[in-house]
Amino acid sequence: MTNMAELKSPLRMKSGISKWREDMAPRVRELRFTIYLLRQSPLVVAGFILMFAFIAMAVFAPWIAPYGPEERIWESKLQPPSSQHIFGTDESGGDIFSRIIWASQLDLAIAVTVVGTAMAIGSAMGAVSGYLGGKTDEVMMRITDIFLAFPALILAMTIAAALGRNLTNLTIALIIVWWPAYARLIRGQVLSEREKLYVEAARAVGAPTRRIIFRHVLPNSIYPLLVNATLDLGGVILTAAGLSFIGFGAGAGIAEWGRMIADGRNYLFQSPWMATFPGLAILLSALAMNLVGDGLRDVLDPRLRR
Repeated sequence: MTNMAELKSPLRMKSGISKWREDMAPRVRELRFTIYLLRQSPLVVAGFILMFAFIAMAVFAPWIAPYGPEERIWESKLQPPSSQHIFGTDESGGDIFSRIIWASQLDLAIAVTVVGTAMAIGSAMGAVSGYLGGKTDEVMMRITDIFLAFPALILAMTIAAALGRNLTNLTIALIIVWWPAYARLIRGQVLSEREKLYVEAARAVGAPTRRIIFRHVLPNSIYPLLVNATLDLGGVILTAAGLSFIGFGAGAGIAEWGRMIADGRNYLFQSPWMATFPGLAILLSALAMNLVGDGLRDVLDPRLRR
């Protein structure tokens, strides 16, 4: 009996693996087709290259940057770009090239944290609101409307000022500003999905509401969410840099792109490289996210496929 059980166990395992492969085969084919379509656009490919370059720069900053984020060479203040300092130095002797690399860690971390948290909060609220409908939908959407009624930048400035001017509070302020858009987006998707046959089938077999929402409806509403999240990464980078520029984010001396531009505004004519190179970093990172987001939108939306 023991030998028979031992023989059956590997057979069951092989059967389970085969079934899993069969179930995954359509998704793998769809993923390959999506990658093929993305590769047809040179702009999207350029966006992915830029995006991965910034990610690599942030991850490998300790090995790439010639100097530390707070390291200063006092005898080399306001030096123009040279072989020793590729992007020149600032008013305190900080190497701008190194500071831009270190700042990529901070700015990308803010963008990913804001978009990830806002997406999680907004998706949960939008999915519950759209699926349950009735008074639940009414209350949740009116709360969302209150946040959407305020100009996003003004609301972020107000929250950041109330909580205290630092990067942690800036991140919290941006999450509060960003989540309502995801709630609206997912609610619209769920309103469409909840009438489909697979949802009716799940209800018929007695699946609990929570399982239907988070295991069936929400995963089938994910494509617009991915596109929106990718585009929002660039928007968060721009907004965070703008708020740091006007004093609501990074403090003096911190390697952050917006703060670096703020530090360089008094030297625009004397040392233009202080503001120019951090500005280019913001431009290229936001451009990369927008190119990737546009490419994903064109590929994932069948109506836009060329």
